Amino acid sequence: MSGQAVLPQAESTTSDSLIQQTITDKIDEMINSLPDPKELTSEERRGIIGRYTAVLEGNFIYWMTATLIATKAEDAKPILLENLHEECRDSHPHMLRKFAIEAHAFPTAQDGLSVHEDLTNMRLFLGKLSGVQSLAAMAFFEGFIQKFMPFLASLAAAEGSGEMEYTDVHGVCDIAHTEGLFQALATEMVIDPPAPGTDLLEGVNYLRALLNRIISYRPESAASVEDL
Repeated sequence: MSGQAVLPQAESTTSDSLIQQTITDKIDEMINSLPDPKELTSEERRGIIGRYTAVLEGNFIYWMTATLIATKAEDAKPILLENLHEECRDSHPHMLRKFAIEAHAFPTAQDGLSVHEDLTNMRLFLGKLSGVQSLAAMAFFEGFIQKFMPFLASLAAAEGSGEMEYTDVHGVCDIAHTEGLFQALATEMVIDPPAPGTDLLEGVNYLRALLNRIISYRPESAASVEDL
């Protein structure tokens, strides 16, 4: 996969700092490359929200649960449990569904099929149950979501929606979630370090591919859904 990075298994503080900075740089690179919402058509705006919802509504809690199962460090697990507790207690999937419906962007069959391959890659990756790799991926994802919320909100506003609970909440809570996941990652790297030569950013790269698909997919330039 392009963008693959094998980080050295160095002293823990050096490795922690290096992987966190690398992940942060990849988040900022994606955010800085987002299109101008004003230059998108209504259907392009709807498609981004629809594909985002198709992926997040039914998968985020599953991804975080898989990461919890994979994590060996006992001190890291409460961080993941708190994240899951908040997701379930406050029904974040319901927030997202309301957001999509009010933006007239409830996912279509094409939305779901357009992300199928990249979503499957992420699911199979998490099935490897690698704690460090999974935590790195989720730290990237939480960090990206927090910075992506203003863009997502602007798409919905342009479609006439005033329902912004989802973007308002995640623009704030995911700051702490990202910090917590980086802390969990550092702990896991000490307790269950990956083998030398492991691509610590494997999951990050799968997520980048999935997010690029969400943001950049154009039906006219892709294979028909029948070919997927």
